[in-house]
Amino acid sequence: MSPSKSSSRRPKVILFDIGGVCVLSPFQSILDYELSLGIPPGWVNYSLSKTAPSGSWHLLEMGKIPIDAEFFAGFNKDLRDPARWEAFYRAQQDRHPGLLPREIPPVPEIDGEWLFFDMMSAARSPDPWMFPALKSLKASGKYIVAALSNTVIFPPDHEYAQEGDFFKDPVRSLFDVFVSSAHVGLRKPDPRIYQLALEKVDAFARANAHTDRGRELGWAEGVSAGDIVFLDDIGENLKAAKNTGFQTIKVPLGKAFEAVEELERLTGLALASNHPKIPIKPDYHVKAKI
Repeated sequence: MSPSKSSSRRPKVILFDIGGVCVLSPFQSILDYELSLGIPPGWVNYSLSKTAPSGSWHLLEMGKIPIDAEFFAGFNKDLRDPARWEAFYRAQQDRHPGLLPREIPPVPEIDGEWLFFDMMSAARSPDPWMFPALKSLKASGKYIVAALSNTVIFPPDHEYAQEGDFFKDPVRSLFDVFVSSAHVGLRKPDPRIYQLALEKVDAFARANAHTDRGRELGWAEGVSAGDIVFLDDIGENLKAAKNTGFQTIKVPLGKAFEAVEELERLTGLALASNHPKIPIKPDYHVKAKI
């Protein structure tokens, strides 16, 4: 997806999603899991979308509930709803008339806890195309590099908790501004979190306008919505960003190198690494038993 043409000015801010953009996509874990179980791809994401905004996953990403046994019980319940499963399966039959079995099978007993940690484990690995591009973009000093991400907060004693400081993570620490859903109580695609991101990057620009970099890049004038280019892997999130006035770039699942190429055209910078431009393919092997 090419950047929207809402602004003819050179962008001041490159705003990144994290999962599926800067790090490997948790959606790849979901797809692999669904394929390994022989169920139509899309069930988990369908279930999550239909439980918004009060499903367990959404409450977790807004920092309203902790990662504990109660969360996993609620997450499993959300993923095992018979009525939603029937609606999803019938919709899949309409799209794919040859889908078997014709009779609706029992609702899959998804192991939500296993799937959650597989997703989180995958998302700890930097994307082989976008992460090097992010570091090169940061090193150029020509843009405010910011993040707007739906996040979760691990318990302090968990190995993923970054010794209690969420923002010490090797990826998160690269950003000038980081808007974390679990810390601000809002999540994409809520329009308010995009407005908050705009306010944060504008405040950063004005606070650093006196620096050499700030003077060179015109930060004294602040940042408007059209000065921001936002990268995300979810269409709904990009649509909300466009409605805020941001320019957008879609990051395709398993093919982030296409978005890196778009960033290069936009910025005029050489950002691509030497990693082969070969799409990441799904893994059909069974990962967990139900």
